[in-house]
Amino acid sequence: MLEFEKPIFELGLKIKELGVFSASKKIALEPELKKLAAKLEQMKIEIYSNLTPWQRIQVARHPQRPFTMDYVRMMTSDFIELHGDRQFADDLAMVAGFAQIDAMKVMLIGHQKGRDTKENVLRNFGCAHPEGYRKAMRLMKTAEKFGLPIVTFIDTPGAYPGIGAEERGQAQAIAENLRDMIHLKTPIIAAIIGEGGSGGALGIGIADRVCILQHAYYSVISPEGCASILWRNAIKAPLAAEALKITAEDLHKIGVVDKVIAEPMGGAHHDPIKTASDLKEILLKYIQELTRLSTEDLLEQRYGKFRKMGIFLETPT
Repeated sequence: MLEFEKPIFELGLKIKELGVFSASKKIALEPELKKLAAKLEQMKIEIYSNLTPWQRIQVARHPQRPFTMDYVRMMTSDFIELHGDRQFADDLAMVAGFAQIDAMKVMLIGHQKGRDTKENVLRNFGCAHPEGYRKAMRLMKTAEKFGLPIVTFIDTPGAYPGIGAEERGQAQAIAENLRDMIHLKTPIIAAIIGEGGSGGALGIGIADRVCILQHAYYSVISPEGCASILWRNAIKAPLAAEALKITAEDLHKIGVVDKVIAEPMGGAHHDPIKTASDLKEILLKYIQELTRLSTEDLLEQRYGKFRKMGIFLETPT
């Protein structure tokens, strides 16, 4: 339960208690229960339709939100996971492999978080190391070799900033991914399913089409990091979230993402199957569109997409 969801849970609990009381005492309270149920639905609509950017980020970070492997199970068949960067190790924060979405064969790559402390430590909280990005690029080039579309699921607070990661070339690994993805001769579709933090997200985010779930976010820096830099106080994170314009609607408005996918009331974790179905529909649509393009048109459009991002004003000095 998130802080802003307390009124919903409290009213839901009261309705449940009243229902149990009515059944145990054999008192007819159906009219009152119906009124309370209607009030609960209206409360949900009012709260979830008016979330602030900071509240959206809390939903994106919800521990029960579907992760990459959840979507793999719900929308693909014949997933064969592949491992290792052929240089150092296999990074469990980055999963990848061959998959089939309906009749379409793809290379699927994504960040993976954990459900509990033990799994989060194993997955490094979804923060990939250099070997994770090198594994991703190795398999992207494999996809290019066999003419397979690439689908990436972005869900990370950011690339791991530890000393070991820096010693093994974290910045270079991400930079090489940015450089090489722009030239890959196969369609690339990226889906932001939760957190899209900084270069850690962009390292698998250079795509022909970028879609985002309604309550996910995509940002050059986390709100806490931004607040620590600008105001020297992480408590100002809600203010930073507002200023950064990192919600799905803001990103669509400025052309960073191509499609916002609506989530069930309250977020993807309230109905993962419906979310996976809607996401799958968009992915298949994009794959079909992009596979019709010639290689030259595909690369030209991808390059143009990123070149035209950003708005600035010039004033005479």
